[in-house]
Amino acid sequence: MAEEESIIEKVEEYTKNAGFHQLETLRSILQHNSKVQYLQPFISHLDVNTFRNMVPLSSYDDYVDYINQMAEHGKQHHDPPLLSVDPLLCFFYSSGTSSMKPKLIPYFDSTLSQAASFIAHRGSTAVLHRFFPPRPGINKILWFLYADNITTTKCGFKVMAASSYSLQSGKAKPQQLAVYSSPPQVFLGSFVEHQMYCHLLCGLRNLEAIDAIRTPYAVGLVKAFGLLESKWEQLCDDLECGFPSIENSDVAMREPVIKALGGPQPELSNRIRLICGGNNDNWGGIVYRLWPNIRYIRCVCTGSMMQYYPKLKYYAGEVPIVGGDYFASECCVGINLDIMQPPETTRFVILPTAAYFEFLPFNMNEESNDAADETVDLSRVEVGKMYEVVVTTYRGFYRYRLGDVVKVVGFYNKSPEVEFVMRAPKTHAEILTEKDLVSAIENFQLAVRGAMMKIEIVEFASFLDQESQPKQLKVFAEVQEESDFMEDKLEESTMILKRCISSLESGFGALYKVEKDKGQVGNLVVFILRPGAFDKLYEVAIRNGTPASQYKPPKIIRNHEIVTLLQKYSFVTLNDI
Repeated sequence: MAEEESIIEKVEEYTKNAGFHQLETLRSILQHNSKVQYLQPFISHLDVNTFRNMVPLSSYDDYVDYINQMAEHGKQHHDPPLLSVDPLLCFFYSSGTSSMKPKLIPYFDSTLSQAASFIAHRGSTAVLHRFFPPRPGINKILWFLYADNITTTKCGFKVMAASSYSLQSGKAKPQQLAVYSSPPQVFLGSFVEHQMYCHLLCGLRNLEAIDAIRTPYAVGLVKAFGLLESKWEQLCDDLECGFPSIENSDVAMREPVIKALGGPQPELSNRIRLICGGNNDNWGGIVYRLWPNIRYIRCVCTGSMMQYYPKLKYYAGEVPIVGGDYFASECCVGINLDIMQPPETTRFVILPTAAYFEFLPFNMNEESNDAADETVDLSRVEVGKMYEVVVTTYRGFYRYRLGDVVKVVGFYNKSPEVEFVMRAPKTHAEILTEKDLVSAIENFQLAVRGAMMKIEIVEFASFLDQESQPKQLKVFAEVQEESDFMEDKLEESTMILKRCISSLESGFGALYKVEKDKGQVGNLVVFILRPGAFDKLYEVAIRNGTPASQYKPPKIIRNHEIVTLLQKYSFVTLNDI
């Protein structure tokens, strides 16, 4: 605990002197990586004072050739090094949810970056322990994490999810592994649904010792509790006999799970049957009923994950849902110092030593989406305004547009506190943001309920077809299985939804409305999708390499392959005529 208090004191000092530590971080990065090829065109005039004037803003496309060279040939063929002077350890996958194919993020063995990451990760743990001090005997975490299959590049570098690096690299310490309710082999399994099932099975086996349930993103827990809802009887059968059902055939995972179950557990099985069987299909608050000593659930619920919060809260009942931190694959960005805030007000304190940060002003609902190209530094952001985050890291990214839009909501000492708003538009041609779409779907759902129709939208996305004349916006909405659409009211439901399209369009924001009034955008098309459509999208993304733990269902689609797949599951098409 003394070490954790020391970490908190360091965070306090860093944030009190945020401007100083930002300049020192940038100076350290430039001194360390001054010889890399990416910086050579600017290096003769490059220092902390000229950096922002000399080095242009960048995006992933500016690095992809360097990254492909490293993936194909390895570092030994590059002199000077391409992006970092440090050894390349592996590549991390990005989420890849809008493109169906994840990006490769190089992971360099930088001692300077490790020191910065240590402060962020240990600071996060210290904050958690302030609210939830460790308890002897009740110390297990049901952690829905999936390390996924490792792939390799042409020259043999491993590619994996950043969240699973410690597991895949063998660097996870025994005391860390002992905290998990599942054996390590479950995290390293080969099929996500079987891994999720075994996580549940081991979590139920240890139900008295479970202190917390965790996963990177809220959607992951909604999926897990949905599996519990559909498979609870099978889970009870497996506990009763002492081994997982035959369909979980991954031998490497199966044997350790059998050992973890410790033989038949008939009394435990009966206890769980009474809890789950007595629900009468009401699974509200099931978490506390099954895990009586649990103190919290932790996952990211901000941005597009807010969509899943009501369902997660339904399962959680009175168990607190605490927010995660703001960690990207490229670097740590900020930590959540007040984890008990509700998700809609979760704020992150930018950590001045984690990277060098700049902020690009972002205007979401102006009549032009021309982005600003002049950044402001950490000390010059204004409360109430939105910015796209730009980072310069120890690990080879320089003035890199992270693609995240945040809103500055205050300052913690001298460091900004930000709320995550959404992913930024990719191009100037985009006329709809994630936030616009979420608002529009909420309007649409309210209008449908007002029409007294039992139609629940469980997942959604949009696609702007820029090849049609005029451009056309397509919205995909998956409905719940129990919706009226699934019964004998198809024609009536279709007519009602057509009358509700205006409520959908009203949430699309100023830029969409301007383009529509100019005739640049044609009539809106809404595709109503059968239940399970977005699950198919998930399966394809996982097959293409997207890490299961990092998967986030896309909201703004930019890939025709995704559109084609979703249209196959459409059974009603609504045109705004």
